[in-house]
Amino acid sequence: MAYRKLGRDSAHRKAMLREMTTQLIINERIVTTEARAKEIHKTAERMITLGKRGDLSARRQAAAFVRNEIADVKQENDAVVVKSALQKLFSDIAPRYKDRNGGYTRIMKLATARRGDGAPMVILELV
Repeated sequence: MAYRKLGRDSAHRKAMLREMTTQLIINERIVTTEARAKEIHKTAERMITLGKRGDLSARRQAAAFVRNEIADVKQENDAVVVKSALQKLFSDIAPRYKDRNGGYTRIMKLATARRGDGAPMVILELV
């Protein structure tokens, strides 16, 4: 197989990857295991590439994967502006990488393993 199963059935694995990719877009940095980070890295790169394309088709493809979660809430001139994860992807993150051809994420290994089972932990962040 060309992907890691991560000890889950396909529906659980897909839901986990969607959620963690959305959290990476919102927070721009997450701490997870090395195996999960390598899988999330693939999906996050695809989403940022779709964001760089920026057309309606790319927006719909990204909306089918990224969860509809609130990324930012601001108050501007007596109005509350709520930005979703998809809006943050297309308006904030994608323009940041307009001159970069891939390699939008970085995996940095942590010195300590997870305490319970000794799994190697990493920080997955946007470059």
